[in-house]
Formats: sequence, C-alpha cells, structure tokens
Amino acid sequence: MSNSYEIATFAGGCFWCMVSPFDEQPGIKEVVSGYTGGHKENPTYEEVCSDTTGHYEAVQITFDPEVFPYKKLLELFWQQIDPTDPGGQFNDRGQSYRTAIFYHNENQKELAEHSRADLEASGRFKKPIVTEILPAAPFYRAEEKHQDYYKKNSFHYNLYKEGSGRAKFIRENWKKQKSDEELRKELTPLQYEVTKNNATEPPFRNEYWDHTEDGIYVDIISGEPLFSSKDKYDAGCGWPSFTKPIRRMELEEKLDTSYGMRRIEVRSKTSDSHLGHVFDDGPGPDHARYCINSAALRFIPKDKLEEEGYGQYVRLFE
Repeated sequence: MSNSYEIATFAGGCFWCMVSPFDEQPGIKEVVSGYTGGHKENPTYEEVCSDTTGHYEAVQITFDPEVFPYKKLLELFWQQIDPTDPGGQFNDRGQSYRTAIFYHNENQKELAEHSRADLEASGRFKKPIVTEILPAAPFYRAEEKHQDYYKKNSFHYNLYKEGSGRAKFIRENWKKQKSDEELRKELTPLQYEVTKNNATEPPFRNEYWDHTEDGIYVDIISGEPLFSSKDKYDAGCGWPSFTKPIRRMELEEKLDTSYGMRRIEVRSKTSDSHLGHVFDDGPGPDHARYCINSAALRFIPKDKLEEEGYGQYVRLFE
C-alpha cells in the first residue's frame, strides 16, 4: 500500500449500503465490507447477524488524505445514517447494525469527536447523537458475495435501500429539497422546464454542446458533481455527450416511452432532475453515450474547483 494512503473504518448499519457513497469518490483506493469491534476471530455473516459475536457490520476505506481528507469522509459518513438510533439502522435491528466510527490514530479521534459535536450543536436532530467513537479493532473481511454488493446485485440493492427506509431517511434529513417557488426564482425558464418538466433544449443552440474547457459539470440544482470534461466528446448530436459519469450512483436511469420511442432517461438522484438520456452507441468500452441537456448543468472550470468547494476533483486533471 502506498505511504500516502490511510485507513478509515465506519459502521453504519448494513454494509451493503455503506460502500457506494465512498466507492466512486476521488482519492478512494478501496472500500471493503467486513466485521469489527467484536470478540470472535474470522466470524461469518450469519454469526455476526445473530448478535453473538459483538461485531459491527462495517466498511474499511483505503483513502488518500491529500485528495479526500478524513474530515470529508466523516461528513459523508454522517449523511448515510440515522445517528440518533441506538438499536440499529432503519429496518435492521440489533447490535451488529449499530453505528460507530473506529479511529486509527489520535488525529482521527479528534476529528471524529469534533465532527460529532458539530452535528449535535447544529440542531439537525432533536434526539441525542448516539454514534460511538471507538478505537479501531481487528477487521475481518466479509464473504466475497458481500463485497461491492451494489454493483453485483444493483436491482436488489436499490430495492433494499428503499425498502429498509434508509433512502427515504437520507432524502428527508440530509438532502435539502428546494421548493418549486425557490427553483423558479433560481433557474431560467429553460432550466426549469428541462429539469422539472423533462423538456429538451434545442441541439447546437445550448451552452455546452461544443464546450472544451477542462473542469467538471455539476447538477444545476443540487451542485452534485455529474460529469468531467475528461469524458466529454463530440457525438455530433448537438448536446453535451459523455462516455461516463463521475459517480454512477448519483444517476438514476428510467425507461422513457414518450413521443412513441423507447429510451433510457437519466436523472439526478439528489435533486430528482431530468438530465437527458443514455444511449448504447458511445466510443467507450461499455458504449455508453450520456446525452445531457446543458440547461441541467453548471460548469466549474479546473482552476475554480478549490474555490468552489470541489478541490478533491483537481486530481482528475493532473
């Protein structure tokens, strides 16, 4: 392992749901699902779920702190959980589903304690924050079927995340949804029609179709990073086209049968904005062509990434 990498360990309930938020972030080398904090060596999934081992389901993250600092990992961790629940997470009950931050050094401990105190002081939650901060213990890698579960079984994963109540909790407590009135004030009429009413802007007469500057394209509403100029190409269609997103889990794909056609619509999960469509005639290895409306995007130039709060994406252009 490179000397520049560090380890972070978080327990946030079912470890299936704790991999994807970190996995596609810049500076993250690996996210492993496993068990920690208990007394039994090399436990099985069934043993941990029986609550007889003392272990938590957890993820261990290998990260480059110069690209994605531990403080940002903590911020992302809190946004995946209900930190006020002492008995598990959502529909998953029992000690193996409790939340905890396992620190690997004194700096991590101090940052975790400050982060928890800030959350408590914010007043976001009326009930006390009960997530524990504990010294790191031996970590046992889970069975292979549990690694990258969101990729291997994406359909079941998405059903589970919704059905367990986690996705709804995150939307209601961590993702600020803007009112229709706010959106109408902030967006141009075209941006509103595209993002909220699934309109399509004219080809070759939109802001980014032939834009070539280095930087990233973010959701015009939420600010979530969506695409990089490194993956942009001229598809000849008159709209910005990309071979892949920055983070696939930020996109939602739906069957679109409007206008007598069968297409795959692309939406932003955080803002529930219509972005465009994805086709299978692209030049990349999986042949994806993300055909996106400029009106759904805001461009952040490479030299403005730090200033705008997207400093972790500078490495994409080095």
